[in-house]
Amino acid sequence: KALDGASEQGAGMAISTFRAKRRLQGSSVFVFTNSLERIPGVKWFSPRRSGLYWITSYESSILARQRIQGGWREVMRNERLCPVILGSAQVPFRRYKDGSGYRDWVGAACDAAFDDAQIERREIDAVVVACETDFLTMQLSPGPLLVDEIGLVGLPVLRVEAGGGSGGAALRVAVMQVLSGFARRVLVIGFDQAASHLSADDVRAVYGLSFDADLEGWAGATATMLYALSLQDHMRRFGTTMRQIAQVSVKNHGNACLNPLAHSPLTISVEDVLTSAIVNSPYRRLDCSLISDGAAALILAHPDAVLRRGDRAMTRVTGSGSATDAVRLGSRAQPGLFTAKRRAAIAAYRMAGITDPARQIDLAEVYDSYTGAEVQGIEALLLAPEGGAAARLVDGTYERDGALPVNLSGGLIGQGGVPGATGLAQAIAVSRLLEGRYHADLQAGRHYRTGVIDCHGGLATINLTHVLERLDP
Repeated sequence: KALDGASEQGAGMAISTFRAKRRLQGSSVFVFTNSLERIPGVKWFSPRRSGLYWITSYESSILARQRIQGGWREVMRNERLCPVILGSAQVPFRRYKDGSGYRDWVGAACDAAFDDAQIERREIDAVVVACETDFLTMQLSPGPLLVDEIGLVGLPVLRVEAGGGSGGAALRVAVMQVLSGFARRVLVIGFDQAASHLSADDVRAVYGLSFDADLEGWAGATATMLYALSLQDHMRRFGTTMRQIAQVSVKNHGNACLNPLAHSPLTISVEDVLTSAIVNSPYRRLDCSLISDGAAALILAHPDAVLRRGDRAMTRVTGSGSATDAVRLGSRAQPGLFTAKRRAAIAAYRMAGITDPARQIDLAEVYDSYTGAEVQGIEALLLAPEGGAAARLVDGTYERDGALPVNLSGGLIGQGGVPGATGLAQAIAVSRLLEGRYHADLQAGRHYRTGVIDCHGGLATINLTHVLERLDP
């Protein structure tokens, strides 16, 4: 009877559960739909091992198991219920000198995201806001303020921060809210006024506090200094050269030339990079990304709350992973490797069912605060073997017309770095590329099925990885 009453969305689960019931021998198994959130799930009770078990849809592709007489038995495999990106938008990333501020940019991005999603504000259940630090805007607790500004007073709001990975962390929180049943549609906002509010020296000092403020930041350590030390170890270990790595700058600035939202479109050569002013050896000025102003917004929904569109494909989030590393670079066993980023990627791939990332991933947006960070990130994301990304970079694998395009948006180096919005801008770029509606010269008629986005805070200290997949009309 319970199976007969299962929701339409839970029909596939009902079949799986019926099969499982026949195997459980003495356990009562039944399917039901949460009437408030309308998320199908499974409960079962085992007389042999007293206890009530609840499997939520977030376990999508993971086997649910029951403990029976000291062992684990497979019970069922849930239908894959993955959050869907309904709509998204971002404002241009740049240094704004027109008197506008973060409230204006957030408002514009949200208006455009609602237009893109073709839904009303009243259909949103919750809001997640990301920004790196209150120092950049001098506005404490920006979440309630922005909810007020965009006409969503009354809704719950969470503010998320994870350094440069704040946008990715906000996306992960939204995924959790949707899959847990706390919200059916979540508006995710990322912003920062990083370029125009404080002086460059002040911003540099603030960013030094992103690491260990007491032992590094106040002692004068800067982000560039620590990233340079990490890259030196990578170069020593694998023989990577700055001539190889300079190709990242050439590629990403070049991609930015085709992105009307980009902060730093430049046509440059490897020699231009290698002769630009030294910052912290081996990094030079053209190896470094710009700090930008801007905002991005994205609306994420449970698949039950999605009205499928006939006019275009959509994108769903099939995997999400996060992991942390030792804050101090000197405390890491392998300072030249982004070990925690690898752990985050493995978790996201496992959730998405990706077993061979280098073969199954079609494109990537990788956190390239510095040229070397892109190379280290590609390897950590398992898109190249350790020490192998630089050679593939030179061979053109990661170019626009390559086998696995990386940072078609221009990345932080070309598009610009808005810490609170970077992770969302990555999701916007990859989702639109998967849907075939990105900037025409960057889409270039190519079709993609699966992409990965990656961002981090600190020196790959807190890492956020997501797998996105095209959802056909």
